[in-house]
Amino acid sequence: MKARYRFRCYPTPSQKLALAKLFGCVRVVWNDALAFCVSEYKGGKKKPKNSELQKQFITQAKKLEEREWLSEVSSVPLQQSLNDLEQAYSNFFASCKGNRKGQRVKPPKFKKRKSKQSARFVKTGFSIKGKKVYLAKVGNLEVVWSRELPSEASSVTLIKDSADRYFLSFVVEIKLQILPESENSVGIDLGIKTFATLSNGQKIEASKPLKKRIQKLRKFAKQLSRKTKGSKRREKARKRLAKLHAKLSDTRTDFLHKLSTQIIRENQAIVLEDLNVSGLVKNRKLSRAISDLGWRTFRTFLESKSEKYGRDFRVINRWEPTSQQCSCCGFKIGKLDLSIREWICLNCGESHDRDVNAANNILVAGGLPETLNGRGDKQKTTNTGGSSQRGVNPPEFQQLSIFDLLK
Repeated sequence: MKARYRFRCYPTPSQKLALAKLFGCVRVVWNDALAFCVSEYKGGKKKPKNSELQKQFITQAKKLEEREWLSEVSSVPLQQSLNDLEQAYSNFFASCKGNRKGQRVKPPKFKKRKSKQSARFVKTGFSIKGKKVYLAKVGNLEVVWSRELPSEASSVTLIKDSADRYFLSFVVEIKLQILPESENSVGIDLGIKTFATLSNGQKIEASKPLKKRIQKLRKFAKQLSRKTKGSKRREKARKRLAKLHAKLSDTRTDFLHKLSTQIIRENQAIVLEDLNVSGLVKNRKLSRAISDLGWRTFRTFLESKSEKYGRDFRVINRWEPTSQQCSCCGFKIGKLDLSIREWICLNCGESHDRDVNAANNILVAGGLPETLNGRGDKQKTTNTGGSSQRGVNPPEFQQLSIFDLLK
């Protein structure tokens, strides 16, 4: 399987100037080709082929006076930029036809000068020389190698983020590292106050980097809004705000990486609930708190690392009543208010922590037996009141309402 290895690099002042030219040329080629495709679509014509775009906006554009500076940079990242545009349109068309799973993909957008910049080199445009990386028409870049590459890189992407940090992202082929089998299986219930509650009773608090630095973020944003557009002080304030955003993102990503790695190493099977994160963030009271947690990123990390280390990763339906059902006997108690964190089952009398009970139900719903009470998947549990169907109230509880339950 393929993976990305990212390293921090530190170009010299002269190399920064060359990289600025490179990013500008890549951006211009993308925007020119995209503008041409949009105009052709409005005129009722089909999108031009990638080979036609390559010829018109790279080969022929270099001969024009207003685009002759495209010859000052390597042609490899320019070609890769149009290849990316072709892939973006392919994904968009496949999504419109329903051939692509997931949310609908939007059409490609124009690139901006002050946002994240990138340029990709294939084997013909870069080489690794000792501890330095050579890029065509840029030179040798100093790289901080935090680990060795497992194999020869097929491509490298040079990235400059909004905080003016430079990275090299290598695409390499890695082998599956099958971990020793474990007897443990875990169900994970994600929450806001407690980031994750495991079926073994362990609760993991979230780092919440945005909540801890929200006042500082507001201060920097307010200072930026007061600066005159185009001034040097505004650019300085923009970089200060961008560095804080990068700090928040790095803190959150570090927490999610460490937690997902720990769970993968300790458990053979991992079961997670399919949360509608895009729908949940539309709640104006909880959107900032949910975005600060990184639920979707956590799921992506678990899924990729399960494939890499040979673990069993499962996702259950989001409509499973994991918080409304007793994990011991299967009795359905009904919808509970979010303020209720503990409750007692009316059928078996077991006392439950809301999140731990939900994690146990997630584990069982994933087709894995829950070891504490022995209730397995597709197993019907007979209620003590004489009802043989799960979820049907026994006679002594038929007259109880939800108000009696909450007393």
